[in-house]
Amino acid sequence: MKRAPKDQDRSHRVLSRRALLLGGVQLGFAGGLAARMQYLQVDQADEFRLLAEENRVNFELLPPARGRIFDRNGKVIAQNSPSYRIVIVPENSDDVEVAISRLRKLIVIPDEDIEKAMVDIKNSRPFHRITLSDQVAWEDIAKVAANAPALPGISPEVGLTRIYPQNADFAHVVGYVGPVSDYDLSKMENPDPILLTPRFQFGKVGFEAKLEEQLRGKAGTKQVEVNAYGRIMRELGRREGEAGGDMQLTLDADLQAYTQARLGNESASAVVIDCETGDLRAISSSPSFDPNLFVRGISGPDYRSLTSDPYRPLANKTVQGTYPPGSTFKMIVALAALEEGIVGTEDTVWCPGHLEVSGRRFHCWKRAGHGHVNLNESLKGSCDVYYYDLAIKVGIEKISAMARRFGLGIRHDLPMSAVASGLAPDKEWKKQSYDQDWLVGDTVNASIGQGYMLASPMQLAVMTARLATGRSVTPRLLKSIDGVEQPSGAGESLGMNENILRVVRRGMYSVSNERRGTGYGSRIVSEDMRMAGKTGTSQVRNITAAERAAGVIRNEDLPWERRDHALFVSFAPYDNPKFAISVVVEHGGGGSKAAAPIARDILLQALYGGTPPLEAYPKADRSRIKALQERLQREQEKAHQSSLKDQA
Repeated sequence: MKRAPKDQDRSHRVLSRRALLLGGVQLGFAGGLAARMQYLQVDQADEFRLLAEENRVNFELLPPARGRIFDRNGKVIAQNSPSYRIVIVPENSDDVEVAISRLRKLIVIPDEDIEKAMVDIKNSRPFHRITLSDQVAWEDIAKVAANAPALPGISPEVGLTRIYPQNADFAHVVGYVGPVSDYDLSKMENPDPILLTPRFQFGKVGFEAKLEEQLRGKAGTKQVEVNAYGRIMRELGRREGEAGGDMQLTLDADLQAYTQARLGNESASAVVIDCETGDLRAISSSPSFDPNLFVRGISGPDYRSLTSDPYRPLANKTVQGTYPPGSTFKMIVALAALEEGIVGTEDTVWCPGHLEVSGRRFHCWKRAGHGHVNLNESLKGSCDVYYYDLAIKVGIEKISAMARRFGLGIRHDLPMSAVASGLAPDKEWKKQSYDQDWLVGDTVNASIGQGYMLASPMQLAVMTARLATGRSVTPRLLKSIDGVEQPSGAGESLGMNENILRVVRRGMYSVSNERRGTGYGSRIVSEDMRMAGKTGTSQVRNITAAERAAGVIRNEDLPWERRDHALFVSFAPYDNPKFAISVVVEHGGGGSKAAAPIARDILLQALYGGTPPLEAYPKADRSRIKALQERLQREQEKAHQSSLKDQA
């Protein structure tokens, strides 16, 4: 059927519009495709050529800035400082040896540094940067820059290095960083790639090691173009890393410095804990060492001098050292007996100077005996026989359970190295450890903190804080991370009868404040600052028959390493405890003579927030204390000036 002309015209117009629309779409698509091809093949040709050739583009890691460490008041304990170094790129030098010879005419470089650099040059590719001298003074950097034309391939660089402005004061707590070693890497399953960077500083021990990941931060990246030999041609892009978190410790730098100075040259340790919060205010182990020596790798002679010292300066005695707690453990035995209702406060025990147990004579420290003593008098005079008798009645299971309740025999979770758990032994422990039955004599020894019983100064400080408060005070070292406060260590109630605790605290008060108390000579006389304490002497040897025959039975007659340890624990003020402290002087003899004076002085420093008035001390001691305070202030000022000089 033939279509009408009118219909044919209409159909022709529709088809023309569709053809034009379709053609326009096709033309637009072709144009867009052509434009995209021009962009990819012409405008971006160089970039995509590099990306297509995988070996032409490398990614380099950018080390992040390590987080800083502060004390509770914002004083810097660990920070980063610009570190200038001199490097050489061997391929850019016509003659490496000649260039180095010219450099040594400008600045002083030790022979061992040059020898190490030459080994690195031999074992590395010619375009790698090799460090010739590290931690170079700015004046030397200027000399190298000014003489650059005469030193082909040699140039100065700047980076960051760790420094510890307080020097030895925080060495055992904060620890130190050092270059990552193959041994460090071997202990990690999937090490962070940034740790493979040559000379990257990594936490080795202490707080620096325990909080390594948070302090390290996250590395950035740099995209660089390299040629076929791996030589960098230009930088294509960069993404900065994230700096490590800033850490604030609970420690007080001023109190820490005083404590370290007060321990002096003794092989000793001291721990001060806040009774209210569990914050550790001072943790000092003596002698100490300068952690800055380890940052770039300590020299052989320096390291040997530390490891050969019989006073063990590298050991953190506050948490790593464990000692028989001696008579400082008597409060635990008393608490166990009181809670079981085995003894009353006025019940007495006859002390003739010894007690016969299973055919063996256990002596009291006072060979003439104390006579009839009750609980308060037993603590005041530290009568051993009283506790021999008490422990036999209570039994080791109850005693050890009470010890653990007060923080002994437990490893406290602290970001420090080698934190020991100590030991609160019981029958099952001895069976598993020695395949032997527990003996009555073991209980007698444990009653005065001897035998298998072991505790660290940290644990003794925690024990004392719990005695003072009746709460499960937990030690806290980390106060905040990037300003975010960490959980408190105040703790919950121990569930002890307050009357029982009050009886034991009163006995500790008598030790320090009543005549014939073993700690009376180191008392605090300020009425509102009176302390309660307990002396302890920890036996570390038995007198041999030959020594006894020769009359060698006193500590001072024995070699230093065979003398008894001296201990003292206390808290103050007695009516409103703020701080608790423990002091251990290795081989110091009696706790009343060696440890108590140190503890009293440190405790007063904490209570007054600085140098206490002389009126806080007994009159007979004030002239000596004044001279001591002046000497310590001079030493601290000297150390401060030395620190400022080192930082400069």
